[in-house]
Amino acid sequence: MATQMFEAKGHAAIYQKYRFAPGKELQRTILSYLREKGTNAAELVVDVGCGSGQGTRFLAEHFKKVVGTDISEAQIQEAREGPSLPNVSYLVCPAEELPFKDASVDLLTSFTAAHWFDLEKFMREAKRVVRPGGCVAISTYTVDMSLRYGKCSEKLTQVFRELWDLVLTYSHQRIKLVLEDYIEIFEALPFPDKKRITDILDKIPMTVAGVLGYLESSSPYQAFLKSDPEAAKSLVQETEKRMLEVMGVSSRETPVEFCVRHVCVLGCKAR
Repeated sequence: MATQMFEAKGHAAIYQKYRFAPGKELQRTILSYLREKGTNAAELVVDVGCGSGQGTRFLAEHFKKVVGTDISEAQIQEAREGPSLPNVSYLVCPAEELPFKDASVDLLTSFTAAHWFDLEKFMREAKRVVRPGGCVAISTYTVDMSLRYGKCSEKLTQVFRELWDLVLTYSHQRIKLVLEDYIEIFEALPFPDKKRITDILDKIPMTVAGVLGYLESSSPYQAFLKSDPEAAKSLVQETEKRMLEVMGVSSRETPVEFCVRHVCVLGCKAR
């Protein structure tokens, strides 16, 4: 059964504001694989579980027609209202019921979403809609995150991780797939020609406010917020104060480098 976690309008707005696009190394990994498989001139790309469109917009810079799909109407509304290109469109639909013809999709992607899908049904749909010779790219960022700022990077990361590790105790059981580096998703992909890359490291330019906003957009934090609103908000505020003190600055808009490890499952359907 699919798990729906990002449907509230307020959560979708936070998601749009603070979720970052795929990093350059993840982009390079996907595009290099597509060149290797001869799918780099894809006509139709479908981004499943697109949320507010961060990954979809990256794809639109490289391919002729991109369709982002998500089960959440609030997320799709945010995507439609965000910056976009004329070759992008969005649809509300489940990942397990894609409204595309058999063998019509050149590239099927999912960025930090597949762990919420009903994997058996989604993989059946992937096998149905992807054309022979077409590809699948399913990625997620992991919980391995750190911060860099001047000479205080280690201490800054420690402060952030104290909050992040507490928040992760509120994780849904489906996060287990992320913690296991998408091995279950890799094994479920019904294409023999496939691989899993677990060491994609990206450095995302952010601010202190952006890092904490990202954390607030996460499903574990939203569960924490629902369970104990005062404690959740207070902990974020206290963490922001400590981070600024460690950095020796006063502005939450101070730039930092957010270092993230990605996992990517790539596959090519037999011709």
